[in-house]
Amino acid sequence: MRVANPPTQLRILVVAPYVPSAIRVRPYNLMRALAARGHVLHLVCATRGAADAADLAALQGICTVTTVAVGRVSNGLAYLRALPSSLPLQAAHCLAPDFVAATRAAMAHGGFDVVHIEHLRAAEIAWQAAATLPNAPPLVLDAVDSISLLFERTVRHSPRMKSRAIAMLDLARTRRYEATYSRRFHHIVITSAEERWALETLRHHFGQTQVAPVTVVPNGVDLDYFQPQAGQRDPETIVFSGKMSYHANEAAALYLLHEIMPRVWQVCPTVRLVLAGAEPGAALLAQRRPGRVEVTGAVPDLRPYLAQATIAVAPIRYGVGVQNKVLEAMAMATPVIAARQATIALAARPDHELLVADDAPEFASQIISLLHNPSQQQQLAQAGRSYVEREHSWGRSAEVLEGCYRGVQENRGTGEQGNRGTGEQGNRGTEGQRNRGTEGQRNRITEEQENRGTGEQGNRGTEEQGNRL
Repeated sequence: MRVANPPTQLRILVVAPYVPSAIRVRPYNLMRALAARGHVLHLVCATRGAADAADLAALQGICTVTTVAVGRVSNGLAYLRALPSSLPLQAAHCLAPDFVAATRAAMAHGGFDVVHIEHLRAAEIAWQAAATLPNAPPLVLDAVDSISLLFERTVRHSPRMKSRAIAMLDLARTRRYEATYSRRFHHIVITSAEERWALETLRHHFGQTQVAPVTVVPNGVDLDYFQPQAGQRDPETIVFSGKMSYHANEAAALYLLHEIMPRVWQVCPTVRLVLAGAEPGAALLAQRRPGRVEVTGAVPDLRPYLAQATIAVAPIRYGVGVQNKVLEAMAMATPVIAARQATIALAARPDHELLVADDAPEFASQIISLLHNPSQQQQLAQAGRSYVEREHSWGRSAEVLEGCYRGVQENRGTGEQGNRGTGEQGNRGTEGQRNRGTEGQRNRITEEQENRGTGEQGNRGTEEQGNRL
């Protein structure tokens, strides 16, 4: 990934609640692309020790690294400190004094032009670190997704009571915290227009008058790594990929097994289903059927499963943001059938670059039809690959992100940056930014943005949010 040097090299401090990696696909690939553009990056991140050694080694040549060991005891203490407050437990995750101190030291002495904050889980760490510094660099938060929107959909649609209860705990806290992003940070980055709408709706609903720009930086796909493969695909093979311990993926896999595939097998009894992804739970492992249902568990390389499948499916019942599983399958020229929820953040055209199904009967019908239509398989494969090449390059996303960095630098130089905690940021945005949403959007606190919960709701969420969903 070689590009011409940017007009001015930036020194970027990245604060992350985990080690960016091929699984933590967004921060890892954005950092790679920024380094390829000639910028200098330093990462401060939480680590699990030896478990992260290989991922840390992969960052050599991309950035320098400061690690902070944050274990279960540290996290537990952070959650306990957060419980009597209004801080979401998501924001308390990794909120250890050592992590804040390491971040503050890097901000104070590193000579950085900007601080890039990865996810809600690192937001409070970076904000607390900057709050006591008189000349902290500007803060750019990559919120990735609206976590409160994910929690709302989990409460409404998850088949697991445990997932619904956990999401319910942090819902109100997370709504209020996300509403304050514009007061705390100089620029907010998000993966899709729907997430931007959700954050702006919360800001209006909670009466936050300050406006910081919210920019969509879509997820990309590594087009060199995920390439179409020569060779014959397995006949009548369906693949669904993702980390199976993530509740939305488990819900989708069970929906596929119980509602969609029985309809397919009635017509095509020899079709094989492959669930490819790490940490499947007992409910999925119990569905293994030799010759019919394969549950792989962790695989060293997902590409062979995508390359060999006839069709990749994404029957996501709830979720937010960009579904990387869809982009990766399209990049491998594997025809995709997805639930509409999995396509909201994409510009892909239904019936041209992928197929879309709204319910189980339609999903099964689409699978059966596509299995018997090789010419349509080929058309979708070619169009899907062309779509991701056109719309989902990490290099293009990094270029947009770089524009956000330069924008906060320019505002800082003209005195428009304001003060992070005092409300002086309010005039940073243009009139168009202040009025970006219509009246309908501002008042669209519908079923998904209503104050369903009370102030004591809070939750740890999942390890997978905003990464490889």
